[in-house]
Amino acid sequence: MNNFCDEEWFGRKDVFNAQTGTERTTINEPVIFPPKKKWTQYIDSRRLEITCGEAPFLVSRYDASTGEVIPIKDRIGILDRKLRVVNENTNTDEEWLKWTLRAFQSVYGYEYQGDSLLIARANLVNAFTEYLDDRWHRKATEAELKRIANIVTWNLWQMDGRTDAIPGGALPPEDFYQLTLFDVMGAEEKPKPSARCRIFDWRADQSLTYSEMKRGC
Repeated sequence: MNNFCDEEWFGRKDVFNAQTGTERTTINEPVIFPPKKKWTQYIDSRRLEITCGEAPFLVSRYDASTGEVIPIKDRIGILDRKLRVVNENTNTDEEWLKWTLRAFQSVYGYEYQGDSLLIARANLVNAFTEYLDDRWHRKATEAELKRIANIVTWNLWQMDGRTDAIPGGALPPEDFYQLTLFDVMGAEEKPKPSARCRIFDWRADQSLTYSEMKRGC
């Protein structure tokens, strides 16, 4: 699925790996971009993993069936691909960090189960520390970890995908309504609306509800 998504974006197959059946072979040569597209546009292109679980489509840190750790050069998640492009096109620690942060800001995922969401968030934060160590052979500072954690907290959130709302969330004050006698005595019970989930548009520097994002607001 990730390969198909990139095939659409690049206009060609086998950008990051070549697949034969269930076997994939990593293409190690630097990624070549189409004439009218830049690597920075690829970093900023927004991607969403719905019902993300542990977020394997965003970061493939380990084999989901065996738990075996996957070497960084062979990882195939959406964020993994963006970070590979950052590695290939930046030359300083400062420039690398700038575009790595933008890569994290461009990937989103929602999950219903809180325990799976926790693992997903941990996977993204751990991916940051692994790529940083692999590229610059150093550990992340506390300030860097806080910046990444803030992005991950906004971009991976708990939501019921059927309602775009917090699972079992409380009624927002503005949605309160007074029951009438007819509500009490006869009509079927009305479903209670839940608080709408909010995400962050990092390029516009503002938060909005997921429902607004889907409407293109």
